[in-house]
Amino acid sequence: MDSRALDSQAILLLAVQALLGIANALSGTFLPVYLWKASGSFALLGWFNLTQFVVSGLTFWLVGKWVKEHNKMNSLRLGVALSGVFYLVVLLLGKASISYIVPLGTLIGIGNGCFWLAFNVVYFEITEPGNRDRFNGWAGLLGSGAGIIAPWVSGWLITINNGERGYSIIFTVSSVIFAVAVVLSFWLKKRESSGTYEWLHGFRILREKGNRWRLAVPAIIAQGVREGVFMFFIGLLVYIATKNEGKLGNFSLVTSLVALVSFWLIGRMLKPNRRRAAMMIGSISITAIIAVLFMPLDYRTLLIFGLGTALFMPLYIIPMTSAVFDLIGSDEDSAKQREEFVILREAGLTVGRVIGVTAYLIVLPFIDRSPYVVPSLMLAVGAFPILGWLLMRPLLRTKPVDKERASPSRG
Repeated sequence: MDSRALDSQAILLLAVQALLGIANALSGTFLPVYLWKASGSFALLGWFNLTQFVVSGLTFWLVGKWVKEHNKMNSLRLGVALSGVFYLVVLLLGKASISYIVPLGTLIGIGNGCFWLAFNVVYFEITEPGNRDRFNGWAGLLGSGAGIIAPWVSGWLITINNGERGYSIIFTVSSVIFAVAVVLSFWLKKRESSGTYEWLHGFRILREKGNRWRLAVPAIIAQGVREGVFMFFIGLLVYIATKNEGKLGNFSLVTSLVALVSFWLIGRMLKPNRRRAAMMIGSISITAIIAVLFMPLDYRTLLIFGLGTALFMPLYIIPMTSAVFDLIGSDEDSAKQREEFVILREAGLTVGRVIGVTAYLIVLPFIDRSPYVVPSLMLAVGAFPILGWLLMRPLLRTKPVDKERASPSRG
């Protein structure tokens, strides 16, 4: 049997993630545009995302005890359900949503925290070093596939329904898809729980001299710095440049199609011994492509940037993700504390995202003073993956440990 093959539970987990990807691509792509059109405030978007990131990180830490000692699948289902509730609340509030930006950020932050903590723990349990790159390749492929059709459909619906009604339709459809994902998750087997949750595990690990997580966590923070801004700002820039939701849908369609092909190819071809070179090429390339943003920020410039990022991002993100999860499974004791290590990883991402959004908020007052402020911000935060690669190099040399030996239980 192919050691890189994915079993039925891995495929089902990918299906749940794909449904989330479709729902988020339908509405999440246009949520920043919706809030910006209603408020005209770049700062409001920054505070929404800052709230979301901080609450999501805290949720990881607080819910960790539930996931480790009780039923992690219920955490996953609650996260999906709360994401659906979030879009229902936005639908009911309409443009008044801008008056509840912190509570809304809190709601989606809790939903994301509950889902992604459980998802990452289950992902670790059902994959091994031999098939982890393949799983990540498929995850990226399905996410890109969702990004091809869903935003295009959303942009088309918003355009033909004169805006507000179109947004109501896509928020409703997203809520329904989240509900379907909850139902599908009941076919995921209940995972065995073991051990006692260690609240301050991450702090203890980072205080140990020579511990490899002292390199991994700063690298994860570097990943988060870029994500904190790029996750919401690029789509908004496309809308501002075109004033057309349909154009944003087309942008997502084309860039996601390129990302789909790239994730598929790299997910199939990448092996652990090639991760170091792949991550180097990916981190340098996704940083270099930011240079095009110093040209006039029109649709063509942003499309070139989007295509370049879609092409090279898998070379960076697949090795980064796989190497960190291999580190979690590096020995039996580490694998027993997989929940704590997943939370440590999320803490790094949260710190990075908060740094990125904070930089965004600091720069906002100067945006109108020079056309180079925005591209300079993007370059400053977008270059952090290179730092991440430099930090991860010693870990990328390490041969992954066989997960069958490292994990105490496959659940």
